[in-house]
This record gives sequence, C-alpha cells and structure tokens, in this order.
Amino acid sequence: METPAGTLFGIGVGPGDPELIPVKSVNILKQVDVVYAASSTKNDYSLAVNIVRQYIPPTTQVAMLRFPMTRDRQVARQAWRDNAATVVQTLEAGKDAAFVTLGDSMTYSTYGYVVRNVQTLAPHIRIKTIPGITSYQAAAAGLNTPLVEGDESLLIVSGNQGGAQVRHLNGKPENLVVLKAYRNIEDITAAIEENPSYVKCVGINKCGLPDEKIIRNMQELKAMPPDYWTLIIAKKQSEHDTSQD
Repeated sequence: METPAGTLFGIGVGPGDPELIPVKSVNILKQVDVVYAASSTKNDYSLAVNIVRQYIPPTTQVAMLRFPMTRDRQVARQAWRDNAATVVQTLEAGKDAAFVTLGDSMTYSTYGYVVRNVQTLAPHIRIKTIPGITSYQAAAAGLNTPLVEGDESLLIVSGNQGGAQVRHLNGKPENLVVLKAYRNIEDITAAIEENPSYVKCVGINKCGLPDEKIIRNMQELKAMPPDYWTLIIAKKQSEHDTSQD
C-alpha cells in the first residue's frame, strides 16, 4: 500500500519574541517530523529556529535549507528549485514538515518561493500556511502608534533598492513602512525627508528581540552601523491625532 504524502506547514514565527508565535503553530511544531528553515550558504544559523527552539521536541529533525545571498536571478531560482525538491522528498516519504520563517510566511519570505516550487514539482502535496505577526505590526504595537486610521492607506515597500520606491510614490500613502532597509538607510531616510508631509519617522532595529532599539532621530539612524534587522515607519500628520491640536 502506497504511503500517503505528508503535509507541508508554513509557519511565521513572528518578529522575535517566542511568545508572539500563534498557538496553532506551536502545536504543529510539536507534531511534525521535520522542521526546515532557510540559512545562508555560509553558515547554518537560523534566527527563526532559535525563536521557536523551545517548542520543537528534541527528537525532531531540524534541517537548514541553504539559499545564496545573490542578485543573480538564475542562481536564486535554482536554489529555490533544489530546496523545494528536498522538501518534496521528505513529504513523499509520508513525513509532515514545517518551514519556519521570521514574521509572516507570506510577507517578503523565502517560504513563498519554496511553496511555488513545491506546488510545481508535486501539485498533489497538501500545504497549510499559518499566518504570523510581522515586524512592522510588532513595531507599531511597541510604539503604541496606529499603522492606519479612518480612511488612511498603508504601503509596505522593500528597501533593497534604497529610496527609489519612496521617491517614486512621492508621498502618496499616508503611512509608509520600509522593510529590508539594511545598507540603504541613508538613501531611504533622505528620500523620506525630501517629502515634508511625513512628519513622523521612526527606525526600529531588531524589533521583538531582547536588544531591540527604537531610533526617533533620523540622523542617529543614519550614523548607526548597517543592521539587516532594520525597518522604518513614516507617517503623515493624522486627522485623528489630537497631540498637535
């Protein structure tokens, strides 16, 4: 009798605090046969695994899927295909597997690329994705500042290309979140400062981690050494904000 294929679970572990992972995800991690996570080709480190380590039974296999940090799309696509094939092999053996990722599984996540390739390689595989708390949601909560109010809009952009997207938008969204700011902090903050309608701008470094830092002075943020775990929230003056009345 043929062994039924296992299920792939996508689990967003949140921004860093182990208590911010959904109860459903904790229960899944206690039951799956294998836990996968993305790592660099240079090491086996995974912050996502560290966050949920306490929820993974000591007998559960934890495996790193290596992804190169490259702008070469062909190299990246090959890595997605190869790692998806590894996951499919596990699932076809009848084992359930979880792929853990920081924040939410469907927001700027390597998991999204893996899922597409799993679906292509083995469309019969069952996939269940559990939503997670994003870094910008946690940051807004930590600041006690609403992301959006009334009829406002919120735009989430990647900072991989510096401030180009911010300039292109020309201040259209009332609220702006820039993720993956990393080495482009100076150009991103400059692009935000070029539009005087953004009266509030805050940088959050290592959100949700013990060494989290909130930077309200953009000059201080520019002067800090680049850190991969940096995001920026910029806001126009809200009509609901009475602090300026």
